[in-house]
This record gives sequence, C-alpha cells and structure tokens, in this order.
Amino acid sequence: MARPVTLFTGQWADLKLEVMCEKAKAFGYDGIELACWGDHVDVEKAAKDVKYARTRKEIPAEYGLKVFAISNHLAGQMVCDEIDERHKSIDTTGGRIWGDGSPEGVRKRAAEEMKLTAKAAKNIGVDVVNGFTGSSIWKY
Repeated sequence: MARPVTLFTGQWADLKLEVMCEKAKAFGYDGIELACWGDHVDVEKAAKDVKYARTRKEIPAEYGLKVFAISNHLAGQMVCDEIDERHKSIDTTGGRIWGDGSPEGVRKRAAEEMKLTAKAAKNIGVDVVNGFTGSSIWKY
C-alpha cells in the first residue's frame, strides 16, 4: 500500500475549511493535517464540544480526504521561547495565551493550550498532534 500524501492547512488558514478541502483534493492529496487556527480547528471548542470536533473530520471526508493529524505550531512555539512582543502576533486564541504578556505566564498558557490540543485531537478522532516547542535561540 502506498503512503498517503497529505497537506498541512496552516498556509491556507485564511481560507474556510471547506474551500481548503476542495483545493487539497483538486491538488491530488489523500488527506490533510489541520491547522489549529483560522476556522480549521478551534482548539478550545473542539476540546469541549464533541459534535463540533467531529465536523473537523466530516468536512474533509465530504471531499474524499482523511485527517491524519492536527497541528498547533503557533501555540507550541510559545512553550519554550524567550517571549517577546512577536509572540503576541502569533497568538491565534484571541489573546488567551498572550494574556498580560508576562513571559512565564505566556509559556504556561501555551503549555495548557497544547494540553487542550491533545483533548481536541481525541474528540476529533486523530491520534497525532504536531507542533513546535519553541527555542530560546529562535530570535537569533
């Protein structure tokens, strides 16, 4: 059996999930790795609302695509980074992670967001969560 070819949706998170799925199928992909921003996956909602979470697999399935993973790179980046003003712009939670901007608080909230991402993945029905952990030397 051939390995499925998948596409990470993060580069197109400005598109509605349905539009992204239509394009991914037209491009010839077998499945997708959903970004946890834009309308592709609302982590907090998917962790709490199983009905919503299931739609994250149902919508791609309508286009003949499987969901192999979800990815929360932007929240994960803030877990181990040396936090500065740039991180405010990558907080896709409406400011929930950034909060007051205190570096330790940002890191703690980002770690909690990654835990929430695992719960969202479970509710969606995928076994893989991808992300970054950040790095104290990223700014260099």
